[in-house]
Amino acid sequence: MKKKIITSAFSNLYTDQRIEKVCRTLYENDYQVELIGNDWKGAEQMDRPYPFSRIHLASKSLKTAYFEFNWKLYHQLKEKADSNTILHANDLDALLPNYFIAKKLNIPLVFDSHEIFSEMPAIQGKMSQKLWRYLEKKIIPELTFMITASGSYAKWFQKKYGTHPVVVQNAPRKMEFTMKIPENNPKLFLYQGVINPFRGIDKAILAMNHLEGVVFKIAGDGPRKKEYEDLVAKENLQHKVQFLGKLKPDDLRDITLTADVGMSIEENGGESYLYSLPNKVLDYIQSHVPVLLADLPEMQNIKNQFDVGEIIKDHRPENIAAAIRIILDRGRGSYQKELERASKELCWENEEVKLLKVFEKASE
Repeated sequence: MKKKIITSAFSNLYTDQRIEKVCRTLYENDYQVELIGNDWKGAEQMDRPYPFSRIHLASKSLKTAYFEFNWKLYHQLKEKADSNTILHANDLDALLPNYFIAKKLNIPLVFDSHEIFSEMPAIQGKMSQKLWRYLEKKIIPELTFMITASGSYAKWFQKKYGTHPVVVQNAPRKMEFTMKIPENNPKLFLYQGVINPFRGIDKAILAMNHLEGVVFKIAGDGPRKKEYEDLVAKENLQHKVQFLGKLKPDDLRDITLTADVGMSIEENGGESYLYSLPNKVLDYIQSHVPVLLADLPEMQNIKNQFDVGEIIKDHRPENIAAAIRIILDRGRGSYQKELERASKELCWENEEVKLLKVFEKASE
């Protein structure tokens, strides 16, 4: 009988594709999986083959929500974990209670750092950044089992804390690409993901002033949506830029498959962004869509291995437009051979092999 795994995350779980893939892989490999999240920003219905629950948060601010979640998670883990349990904490904001219970019961803890939490743009220069950095410094050097989402992240943690995380990229499951490439008129330029600062969205909107015969569709929601809608109105680009809102994963995939260019032009908003490999890059590749990429380490690495798109020179709107034009002039068809090669390598089926090895070691 394999060990019980309790996976926890400060997340409403619904849109977190990494956690879904990890839990499903563990479940399909005969681990007893239980998932704990919370109802911060909603608790949409989900259907999963393993048990899951969401901790109710009464807090109105994110700051107090973190404290409330960690306190309640500690008590849930205390109740649910035993000597046959592996604890699996996702990101720094769920690590502390897992660490305490793992020490208390002398059981293994696997830490999955989806990003460099203490270096995220939202907390730069704030008091909370000092707290997260302190937690990192105290706990991470003591961890035996750690995974993270990019090679650059792994190097950062190794240099900073002497730890050696296993890299498990957040790649989508392999898709058989059989559809005929659509002849779009106008051409479809797509951004998918959270509408946050440092994603290059505002610059891409301004780039539409330099492009004809192209529509920019923004699929997602987030704190900067209203600001960017106002920018579209100010620039009189309503006929060229569309906000699709937050979509269900299947609906988003349907739109991604029809795009001529997928966008991932994150800016250097701190080390978490600098060293990231955004999920959307791998999603575009799996959908055989050429990618407009930022000049950042992980994206350079993809481009060096596979000719799947173009890297922008910088974030000036005219240079973004020029790179989009190169992709459109070459045509989606010309990238297909390299996209096919990349999609076979950059898929969850390859990543889950590394994940399972970590949990096998933790089970020993």
